[in-house]
Amino acid sequence: MMSGTVAGRVYADRGAAGRALAEALRDTDWVDPVVLGLARGGVPVAAEVAAELKAPLDVAVARKIGAPGRPEFGIGAVTAHGPMVVDDHSVRLLGLTREDLDRAGAREREEVLRRLDVYQRGREPERIEGRDVLLVDDGLATGVTATAALRSLRREGPRRLVFASPVCAPQAASALRAEADRVVCVSEPANFQAVGQWYGDFSQTDDDEVVALLARYSGRTP
Repeated sequence: MMSGTVAGRVYADRGAAGRALAEALRDTDWVDPVVLGLARGGVPVAAEVAAELKAPLDVAVARKIGAPGRPEFGIGAVTAHGPMVVDDHSVRLLGLTREDLDRAGAREREEVLRRLDVYQRGREPERIEGRDVLLVDDGLATGVTATAALRSLRREGPRRLVFASPVCAPQAASALRAEADRVVCVSEPANFQAVGQWYGDFSQTDDDEVVALLARYSGRTP
C-alpha cells in the first residue's frame, strides 16, 4: 500500500477515482508509458490516468470464470491468448474438474475475443515491448482477472509492468505484487467487501463508452 493512503475513500464515480489515481501516479518518471484500462469498468479510470500522464490509452480484456451458481465469485480468469488463471483452493472446495474449467474458460475466451473486436475496430493495439505499461482497473477484489491480464501482458516484454487502482482489497493487493513490478492502490481499506461499496455511482460501463474513450484518448484515428 502506498504511504499516506486513506482507510476508506468513497469516490463519486469512476472519473473522480481516476483523477485520484492519476495524482498518485503523476510524479513517477515513466518511460514511454502506455495506459491500459481493464475492460470494462477500468477504462473510464484509465482514461483519466492517460490524460494526466499524456500517454496513449488502450484496453486490456480479461474475463472472470464464475463459480457454478455464483457467477460473481471468481474462481479463475482468461484473456484472449494467455494462460488460464485458476484459484486452486476454490476449485478444490467446489469439486470442479479440469473439464469443467476448460468449458467455462472457452466460453469466456469467446467473449474476450468479441470485446476486443468491438473495441479495437481493426486498429493495431499499442506496442507493449520495452515500455512502461500501466494496467488500470476500477478496483481490485479477488485479483483473478488482474492476474490473468498481467501474465498475458508480461509475455509481450514490457519494460515495467504496473497495476494501479483507486481501491484494493489488502490481501489481493499483496498477492498481486508477485505478478506486477509495482502495485499502486490509492486506498486499501481493511473493511473491503466489494468494489462498488467505495463508489457513489458504480453504474455499469458499456461497450459504447469504452469505444468512445478509446477513440478520444488513444491518439489513433478510429
